[in-house]
Amino acid sequence: MAITSPPAGHPTTPDLDSFVHHWQDEADAAYLYRLLAGAESDASKSDIYRRLAEVEDRHVEVWAGLLAHHGRRVPAHRPTARTRLLAFLGRRFGPGFLLPMLLAEEGREVKAYLDMHRTTQRGVAGHDEALLLAKESAEHAMTLNGVAGRTGEPWHRTGAGGFLRNVVYGFNDGLTANFGLVAGVLGASSVGGAQYHHVIVAGVAGLIADALSMGSSGYLAAQSEREVYAHEIAMERDEIALMPEIERDELALIYEAKGMDRDSAFRIATQVMADPEKMLAEQVQEELGISESDTSPLREAWITGLATAVGALIPVLPFFFLSGPTAVIVSFAVSMFSHWVVGAARSVFTGRSVFRSGIDMFVVGLGVAVVGYFVGDWIGALL
Repeated sequence: MAITSPPAGHPTTPDLDSFVHHWQDEADAAYLYRLLAGAESDASKSDIYRRLAEVEDRHVEVWAGLLAHHGRRVPAHRPTARTRLLAFLGRRFGPGFLLPMLLAEEGREVKAYLDMHRTTQRGVAGHDEALLLAKESAEHAMTLNGVAGRTGEPWHRTGAGGFLRNVVYGFNDGLTANFGLVAGVLGASSVGGAQYHHVIVAGVAGLIADALSMGSSGYLAAQSEREVYAHEIAMERDEIALMPEIERDELALIYEAKGMDRDSAFRIATQVMADPEKMLAEQVQEELGISESDTSPLREAWITGLATAVGALIPVLPFFFLSGPTAVIVSFAVSMFSHWVVGAARSVFTGRSVFRSGIDMFVVGLGVAVVGYFVGDWIGALL
């Protein structure tokens, strides 16, 4: 029997660093589930979170056992900076804030474990374990989906919406854009001899323009989404009224694709079809994949616009109270620190480490300042 080499992209030795990463993720999840259990006033939900924490503990043991088998010692668990940030926000804003974050985390775990299973050669440590843990993480995600009153498979969602997300990204846009504008005016001042009150005028004008732009963009995006959903739902309502048999058979096929036998799928679809409104709700969810949304265009507009204005105010604020090089230094220092903070806050949604996410935004802010300054200096020289 010929010996064949493993397929490309399928490692023949375990990736112990990846094992450590998954061990940390599972331990962090158990930590957060216990925090949720303690903060939840509903006894049944609290019990669900506690049991999920116990399952995560078993996942921790799986990775710890694999690491020990390959000679890698596992230290005592210490929550990552991102986990501590989530815990702080969970205590501050309650379980309702933390639940969507854990739901997104379980979705990321499902994808990561499926990727590990696909890319690891059969027989290599982690191959079978990854598939088992992917299934259990999927069950966790569906359980959390039910607690949150949602449906569908959360690991297929790409949106991160919500109040805090709008605040973070609006703040980030205002800070970065106006920081570049202030740096550009300072660059021009170094050539043209402009006074620092020009920085205030430009900064405030930039603040207003950016806030209005982001606010209107948030409004239009939310309004467009509503209109698209309303159009699709109206079409589906017409289809149910004009060709009910086709819609019934379509729903039966969806049920069958989910694992139901043909007769049961047809019987349940027929029962649902008896109530047109129930049928519409079921088709909107199952066929169109549209979930109920409490997004308000006006709410999106003022939250995003206000957050943008606050971020845009930071680079220019020191010039209201200080003058000369002191104002420039304070503006630069506060703006760079704010870039790091908003980068760290973005880690809540991206799943990256607080430090790396903060450094990324710090570098972006520094790059914007440098480019803005030299462009302003160049234009000042031309004029």
